[in-house]
This record gives sequence, structure tokens and C-alpha cells, in this order.
Amino acid sequence: MLLAGCAADDRAPADIAVGDEPPARTIYAISNGWHAGILLARSDLPTGLLPEAADFPTANWLEFGWGDREYYPNPRPTMGMALAAGLTPTPAVLHIAGRTTLPEAAGKLEILPLRISEAGLRRMVERIDAAVERPAGQERADSIAPGLYETSLFYPAHGEFHLFNTCNSWVARKLSWAGLPVTDTGVTMAEDLMVQLRSLAVPE
Repeated sequence: MLLAGCAADDRAPADIAVGDEPPARTIYAISNGWHAGILLARSDLPTGLLPEAADFPTANWLEFGWGDREYYPNPRPTMGMALAAGLTPTPAVLHIAGRTTLPEAAGKLEILPLRISEAGLRRMVERIDAAVERPAGQERADSIAPGLYETSLFYPAHGEFHLFNTCNSWVARKLSWAGLPVTDTGVTMAEDLMVQLRSLAVPE
């Protein structure tokens, strides 16, 4: 119950989107079948948030994911790491990937376009920004490991990863701050989240 309570602290109020203007921005939920993330246009980043984006000067798109600090960055993760990450609360990382073009869905890669309001975009990005663990007196976090792609990096992040607070439930909560009717309840795997989002996706 205590573990679930930690995640609950990051849940958006049910009425968070009351008073928002109509949707004006498109963001994307991206899933490889195991791990989900949030993808948005660099030009949509509110001024003053996520200064780490400067580490990707040629990127037109930024993808954000969150996970276990030992398992997620490891190019050769073991079953032991996976079990430790799921069963024991462990420190977290934020993965930021800079992309020049929007990726296309192929194979297990699924990308869902979602429309949100300007206010919802700011709330969501504020929550992602707050997830970055920056040293006291330092405006920007230093990366702690190479990312999963050529143009991506890992940064220290707040929160603890465990079975009740996974990469996918983290994404669900961030999307709820955007005003989308999404819950992290019961979300462990990526499919638990994507099944909620498919009916919300908009045609492009």
C-alpha cells in the first residue's frame, strides 16, 4: 500500500482539465510493446522547462521515458536485474531521445497521436520537468549514461521504480496531467496503457 501511495502522489486531480480551452496541440504516445513513452515536438516545449533539451541541438522531436536506473540503461539487462527492479523499489532515470523526424509505426512499434490543450501541454511538461533530478544550484542535469539510441541520453530522475510504479504507469500519470482520461490503475505493461489510448487517438 505504501508503494502504491508514492505513485498516487503524482496523479492528476480528476477535474484537472476543467476550464481548459479546446485541444490545440498534438503529442504522441509511443510503445515498443514493452515500454511506453511520450513524444512531442521540440517547438511545443514551454519556455524555461526541460533545459536538458539543449543536449539535442538538431532534434525536432523529443521522446521521454522513465524507468529503473540499473535495468533501463543497461545494454544487456539480465533476468536478475528485471526481478530486482520489479520487486524492490529502486532509483530511477529519465530517458530523453532527440529525433530529427517523427518515427513511423512498424512491427511492434506503435505510435498514437493525441490532442491536448495548451494548458494540458504545459501541465504535462511541468511534471516531466519536475521528474529530472538536478543538483542543488544547477539549472540543468548532467547525463549519467548513453541512451538507447544514437541521439539519446539518460538523466537521474526522482521517484522509485517497482512493480506498482513502472515506466508505463509513469507515462499514464503524465498523460492524465495533460487532461486525457487515462488512469495508471492496473497499468504495468505497455499494453495496459495503450489499450486506454487507442480510442483517444486522432487521425492525422
